[in-house]
Amino acid sequence: MNGESVNIGFVIFISIVATIGGFLFGYDSGVINGTVDGLQSAFQSESVGTGFNVSSMLLGCAVGAFFAGWLAERLGRRSLLLVAAVFFLISAWGSGVASSSGEFVFYRIIGGLAVGAASVMAPAYIAEVSPARYRGMLTSIQQIAIVSGLFASFVSNYLLADIASGSTQPLWFEFAAWRWMFWMELIPAALFLVMLCFIPESPRYLVASGKTEQASHVLNKLLARGVAQKVKDIQASLVNDHKPRLRDIINPSGIGIRPIVWVGVGLAALQQLVGINVVFYYGAVLWQAVGFSEGDALLINVISGGISIGACIITLLVVDKIGRKPLLKWGSIGMTITLAAVAFAFFNAQIGDDGKLILGHWGPIALIAANLYVFCFNFSWGPVMWVMLGEMFPNQIRGSGLAVSGLVQWITNFAITLSFPMLLAGIGLAGAYGLYAFCALVSVIYVIRVVNETRGKELEDMQG
Repeated sequence: MNGESVNIGFVIFISIVATIGGFLFGYDSGVINGTVDGLQSAFQSESVGTGFNVSSMLLGCAVGAFFAGWLAERLGRRSLLLVAAVFFLISAWGSGVASSSGEFVFYRIIGGLAVGAASVMAPAYIAEVSPARYRGMLTSIQQIAIVSGLFASFVSNYLLADIASGSTQPLWFEFAAWRWMFWMELIPAALFLVMLCFIPESPRYLVASGKTEQASHVLNKLLARGVAQKVKDIQASLVNDHKPRLRDIINPSGIGIRPIVWVGVGLAALQQLVGINVVFYYGAVLWQAVGFSEGDALLINVISGGISIGACIITLLVVDKIGRKPLLKWGSIGMTITLAAVAFAFFNAQIGDDGKLILGHWGPIALIAANLYVFCFNFSWGPVMWVMLGEMFPNQIRGSGLAVSGLVQWITNFAITLSFPMLLAGIGLAGAYGLYAFCALVSVIYVIRVVNETRGKELEDMQG
């Protein structure tokens, strides 16, 4: 699709609808941040139990991301997003009504299935309906939606806790504020379900499924001209003897996995190993551990969410001009420096009688460095990793490549999230952030040595 022959208004509309899934991805991930005290109080959980309550959703995310690619090749991208919308509704309601830890984990895993599916299918869908000229910008909207969802959950958590005078205090109808934090997600989840009814299926999926007439109908809405040629280009990019399948990620020689899949796996793992979701999931706990009140800690989360949105907007404006690889490289360098600064600040803190760290004059340094780290992540690895996963794989293996990469991304996310309370109790904040700084340094080397630029290439030209 070249930029001059595209009905860009319609492309933008369906891209925005798809990214409501990203908004819910962010909201569902961030809402847990303000509910940790409530979960500990309601379910009487200790550090390991709390870590599992917080990270349980990520198990569902891993499963949802893996099977999303497989199911999307059979049911379609849009159909899978409809299923995800229903799961978001079930999870939001159930997480708020849960009366036991087991029940809560069940509903969070349901939400995780939805988040996992949306995390890989929304950027894939956007990439498949977008012209190469605008693809990076439109796919970056997904990350803006994710951090907007995080920001909305932080604001909602802050306001609800403020109204109730604490997340564990009763709010409307005598239900604790932390339960209402989950129920607020019902609003965007319902909107997502309704709006998905107004967007078409991916034309590349339709061609791969042999539905060329339906694909041409969709392409007529997306393109001002050149529909017949685009259908031929898509057909030529596919292996003609079978539909896309998971085993396509294996080298044609039959030995090992295709190198491009390993590149995607590395990107997915490193995005989580730098520790970003420790900030998103445990931000309130982290800042309370260094002496801030619950209200102040939740407010810091709001500020971090605002910074994330600003950083993603910058990426949206420059990703198709600068390219993907430079943004990843400089983001990695920035994260390495800022994470090291946070670790150094925590290392120099004193331990108070209550067990909390007393940062003293290191406090502003830690706070500024942490927010600069959030900025560096969200103008680079946050959006760009999803942009690259959505576009770097050849048409034949896009669903399967996304499935494997998404599985690795969420398993790594789960490991980092589950381990943080134990790291906090074992090697402390300084040790944990030192570990994340080392992983950020590894990501610098990885980008320079392994990652190739995809800016401006048509999806039909991607090689595996």
